[in-house]
Amino acid sequence: MNISTRQILALAIPAIVAGIAEPLISITDLAIIGNMEGETTDALAAVGLVGTFLSAIIWTLAQTKTSISSIVSNHLGAASLKRIHELIPQVAWINIGLGILIYLVTAPFAGWIFQLYEAEGSVLDICVEYYQVRALGFPMTLSAFAIFGIFRGLQNTSWAMIASLSGATVNILLDLLLVYGIEGWWEPMGVLGAAYASLAAQATMLVIAIYFLYRHTRFSLKISWWKPHPRLRKHLYLTANFFLRTAAINIAIYLSYRFANSYGVEEAATHAILMNVWLFFSFLVDGFANAGNAIGGKLLGSKDVASLRYLARTTTWYGVAVAGILSLVCFGLYDFIGKRFTDDEVVLGLFRDSFWIVLLMQPVNAIAFVYDGIFKGWGEASYLRNLLFGVTLLGFVPTIFLGDYWGGQLYAIWSAFFVWMILRSVVLFFKFKSRLRAME
Repeated sequence: MNISTRQILALAIPAIVAGIAEPLISITDLAIIGNMEGETTDALAAVGLVGTFLSAIIWTLAQTKTSISSIVSNHLGAASLKRIHELIPQVAWINIGLGILIYLVTAPFAGWIFQLYEAEGSVLDICVEYYQVRALGFPMTLSAFAIFGIFRGLQNTSWAMIASLSGATVNILLDLLLVYGIEGWWEPMGVLGAAYASLAAQATMLVIAIYFLYRHTRFSLKISWWKPHPRLRKHLYLTANFFLRTAAINIAIYLSYRFANSYGVEEAATHAILMNVWLFFSFLVDGFANAGNAIGGKLLGSKDVASLRYLARTTTWYGVAVAGILSLVCFGLYDFIGKRFTDDEVVLGLFRDSFWIVLLMQPVNAIAFVYDGIFKGWGEASYLRNLLFGVTLLGFVPTIFLGDYWGGQLYAIWSAFFVWMILRSVVLFFKFKSRLRAME
């Protein structure tokens, strides 16, 4: 066996910490804004919606991280890293350009975008103000994620963890300062302060990522545009398919917000809390998927079937165990968690009624994420794209529309997510078994 549990955990644990940085920034903003003085329900609904929208876009565009990780780990397993030295800066600068493009396309039309999610009135105004500042961080976040993908492909997730922890710390400290202010010294900035705090956090992560890239690897950001790398086409192909795969995820998220906003501002605020908590848990458990992604690509490069089987079994059990423990802890802190976000009794009541669905999903999520990560490491972009569109159109969409027809409201939304995750986990599990039999 060419892989051990210790090696898996050495990658998974730092990856867990690194992976929660972006959702942690959003969830911190949500908690701090929800506890501002005065009526905060509109601000809570707006910041939750924007946070989820940003996470969804970054999740989509950061598939460049998955693509480059797959390529780097494959070359590491085949002992041919020198062949991709010129590819790395090309990928990084493509991400910078992509981030700038996304900002220019979305920021001027933020009002129209969030109207599509049924946001209106004060909620819509806050959405636009908050998004137009936070979205300035797109180029920085995508560049940092590309570098994180390089680190993961090199079988190191600790550097990304340090960068992410530093960014999250900056975000929390500046949130407290800018949102609440300091009497007699700094005026409270409210929602806008949270946006600037998040921007500073994203800049911090990028600077630290660049430091580790130059300090501890042989790669650089010096680019030769006149000579595109031969592997760049494969990278773009993988990225495009991973992008389309994640677009299917965003369809589900978009529908969930349209339905939640149509039910009322309290339902929208509750859904915003549930969604951001779900994304935080998902990114946390996704650390085991990141380990599967990094190691799975390497083992495929060396054609080690026995170790692949061990990798899948170990990462799945650890992922399910962590998800189960996380759910049990949250059941024990049920009311405490809700009150960290708001003191609105209507929102708290809706949260108590529906949070249990999010918690029950966690072990199922872990299985889906682990196998999804391994298939990403294998470069199975087109298969994952087709799978996500299939389970979204055949599972999520019918469930949410039927649940809404029967008056389920938030139950309808989260039941649809539950069905969606069950289908993903079952299909990926059996597909993995089939692939290993074919490789033997």
